[in-house]
Amino acid sequence: MGATILVADDDRAIRMVLNQALARLGHDVRLTGNATTLWRWVQDGEGDLVITDVIMPDENGLDLIPRIKKIRPNLRVIVMSAQNTLLTAVKATERGAFEYLPKPFDLRELVGVVERALSAPSAPPLSEDEPEDQLPLIGRSPAMQEIYRAIARLMGTELTVMITGESGTGKELVARALHDFGKRRKGPFVAINMAAIPRELIESELFGHEKGAFTGAHTRNAGRFEQARGGTLFLDEIGDMPPEAQTRLLRVLQEGEYTAVGGRTPIRADIRIIAATHRDLSQLIRQGLFREDLFYRLNVAPMRLPPLRERSSDIAALVRHFAAQAAREGLPLKAIDEPAMERLRRHRWPGNVRELENLVRRLAALYSEETIGVDVIEAELNQAPESAASGETGTIDGEGLGAAVERHIGDYFAAHKGALPAAGLYDRILREVERPLIVATLGATRGNQIKAAHLLGLNRNTLRKKIRELDIPVVRGLK
Repeated sequence: MGATILVADDDRAIRMVLNQALARLGHDVRLTGNATTLWRWVQDGEGDLVITDVIMPDENGLDLIPRIKKIRPNLRVIVMSAQNTLLTAVKATERGAFEYLPKPFDLRELVGVVERALSAPSAPPLSEDEPEDQLPLIGRSPAMQEIYRAIARLMGTELTVMITGESGTGKELVARALHDFGKRRKGPFVAINMAAIPRELIESELFGHEKGAFTGAHTRNAGRFEQARGGTLFLDEIGDMPPEAQTRLLRVLQEGEYTAVGGRTPIRADIRIIAATHRDLSQLIRQGLFREDLFYRLNVAPMRLPPLRERSSDIAALVRHFAAQAAREGLPLKAIDEPAMERLRRHRWPGNVRELENLVRRLAALYSEETIGVDVIEAELNQAPESAASGETGTIDGEGLGAAVERHIGDYFAAHKGALPAAGLYDRILREVERPLIVATLGATRGNQIKAAHLLGLNRNTLRKKIRELDIPVVRGLK
């Protein structure tokens, strides 16, 4: 038998689309455009599931969730919102929402969430909101929405998280967000960069040392594990950790305790670990430079941060943020005109968000114009080293992409240790290249399939078919 689903959204088109989709599955759907009617239905004991927008004429949908949970704690709530920032995702989860979906959303994804919500228990609500101006992450692109949702899901857990992504994508910012919105937020956040510590000092830095443990150890030193007690330890650039330190870290993760260098008394490791790297750990494992068992201990909850070129629609918001930040620090406030902004969106950004931040600060410090034009942007971007621009990302017209694919296929065969892999390699590689190409093109055209098909040189119907076959999330019928 179908369930009774209460839908509240002030957009009539969205209500109709949801009604048709859910009714086809056999559910009884009740529709309203305001929070007052939804609240009356909930008070009367109606409905097995609630789907609500955030911004409605009479009340914020997020404010309604705690009241729903108070009188009907087992009634699951799915939140939809066009206010798709990290704050919205976190608030929805903290207040007890089963799931948060940013608008626009894929209708198939919503149907899947509905099915899960009707068969799974609700997540318990957390507490404490954070001011929006203190949020560490900026952007409303689909790629960033996935990051926000992942943070919202993981913040109430103690799971070890592995963050991967190119240099400059903001891995430490995500680690801090996981800590600041997590269960250990009242404890310390301690970060250590493995690449910045001499190999011979890493064990002492991590685990501390006793007086007299080695030459120069005149006093006892508390390591990062001890400093992070009750909080979060962020192990940045974990791929640069030397083998001997990897062995000790694995023992800590297995046994939950460690000893200081030169010490004998075990110390309980009361911390949450978040690790990060820009390196390919699978390749390091094949080269014997990283322990496979340690990788699986760290990679409990993997998170991949998108490079800036995959979220070009966020560049304008990032530029405004960095410009305002520079102004607060005493630099002149600059604006960037639309042709210049469009040029920034087309740039490949090998240094990612860090490169963009440095550019904005440089514009504020070195140029007298209040509004920066495309000529200035062009001159600045042309100063970027060519090797950096093509080395990390490859080029479509040059050898970069081909070399990357060749390395990828070589690694694939190497992983099979000389044995021939299963058939279907041609289709598999095509799919791995085709999907990110279409995703990136849709991102560049802001989801406009007509423009994307033109850029790709495909018939629009062919593009639609590939979107379905490759399971690429897009909005259908919603704006």
